[in-house]
Amino acid sequence: MLKKQVGVITLFTVSIAIILTLIYEFNWFSIHPDFMMVVRWVVAAVLTLNAVARKNLTTWILTCLVLGVFVGLDFPDLARAMQPLSQGFIKLVKTIVGPILFATLVYGIAGHSDLKSVGRMAWKSMLYFFCATSCAIFIGLIVINITQAGVGVDVAHMPHEELPAMSTIADADQKALEHIAPQAHGVYKFNAFIRDTFPENIVKAVYENKVLQIVVFGVIFGIGLALVEEKKRKPLVDFTESLSEAMFKFTNIVMLFAPIGVGAAMAYTVGHLGVDILKNLFMLLGSLYLALLLFLSCILLPIALFLKVPIRQFIHAIKEPVSIAFATTSSDAALPKAMNAMEKFGVPRKIVSFVIPTGYSFNLDGTSLYLSLASIFVAQAAGIPLSIGQQLLIAFTLMITSKGVAAVPRASLIVLIATADQFGLPTFVIAAILGIDELMDMARTSVNVIGNCLATVVVAKWEGEFDEEAPFKMDDTSEV
Repeated sequence: MLKKQVGVITLFTVSIAIILTLIYEFNWFSIHPDFMMVVRWVVAAVLTLNAVARKNLTTWILTCLVLGVFVGLDFPDLARAMQPLSQGFIKLVKTIVGPILFATLVYGIAGHSDLKSVGRMAWKSMLYFFCATSCAIFIGLIVINITQAGVGVDVAHMPHEELPAMSTIADADQKALEHIAPQAHGVYKFNAFIRDTFPENIVKAVYENKVLQIVVFGVIFGIGLALVEEKKRKPLVDFTESLSEAMFKFTNIVMLFAPIGVGAAMAYTVGHLGVDILKNLFMLLGSLYLALLLFLSCILLPIALFLKVPIRQFIHAIKEPVSIAFATTSSDAALPKAMNAMEKFGVPRKIVSFVIPTGYSFNLDGTSLYLSLASIFVAQAAGIPLSIGQQLLIAFTLMITSKGVAAVPRASLIVLIATADQFGLPTFVIAAILGIDELMDMARTSVNVIGNCLATVVVAKWEGEFDEEAPFKMDDTSEV
């Protein structure tokens, strides 16, 4: 009964605050800024009371996310000083990634000794990834060509920041490319990408958080273990099973820190950029969010409906990892929780442990869409006309070069810079949009996580191994 009463109070308070905010922002009536500050912190108190009453992690994460916005607005210096807390949370989560990927992959393959199923999962996953990212790229191209967000942009008055001094090409590869004809550069870069998926040292791969290298090592190790006789295989299989279970419990403990990490990340973002940054490049930001919504509603939702995935239960399952990804702009931070959630949703562990990590390199729906949209925006802002053929060439080049960037915040910006150089687009425009890149990164990273979670269900349904009853057995007590 208390939850219901607090819920009604929260809904009423938030509704009044939204109305007052609209009146203040559009200047319909004169409202003093100090009064709006009081309104924000009354809402903060009510949301905190609601979180205390509900006693679940999701509510605390969402509440701290909103509190982070308020701290960033009203105390920007304090907000910027909170960045180490968000960095600490992401570092803590990254300690989970290597062990949990290795353990779940090896156990999923060697524990069942069904190597044919691994091969089936691989080609089905890759086929789905290719189709999904292709759709994302085309939606990005269509939306930016309709909105023409870059046309007429006053580049001189856009916020400029120094570009990251990074490259997607290693120095050794850069030297090798100097001795190769330009028309063969694409082949070399693709082969270099394949080379870099193989780990030279698994400890180094775990240390550097190279997700794809850990996956490759885990798959090959699991296949090798599956070929060992039962007597010698069993101890290692039991070890990986115990390790994976322990790492999932470890994840649950770490996630207790998630509200603080998420709140600090959001506070830093708003305190560092300010809300006025939204007004500077509204068309680009609006185009991205529109395109992502179209992708979710026109591609992912129909796929889910066609496969008869229970939508409400699916949203309930993914809301925690998506909210973490949104606030931290890192898919890595959401990976353990996403894997745990999809296993509870009814996807077998062997499928979850293969599809989600692989999708982090090959199924970057949000990132692929953003890169296609942003590259054309750069050309429009610089007044460089591009034919449909040139746009498609840029888009599919980005689809190849973007592999493996989901786990690193802002890494997609590095890919965009490298591609702009390759096609003769001015990088100073990219420097201008750097100011709002983090706001765009929130949305595209969230879509990456949603797309990979749905991919596990698609493969599980395709394999005939999805537990149809599991989504309805999930605990509903954590509903907000």
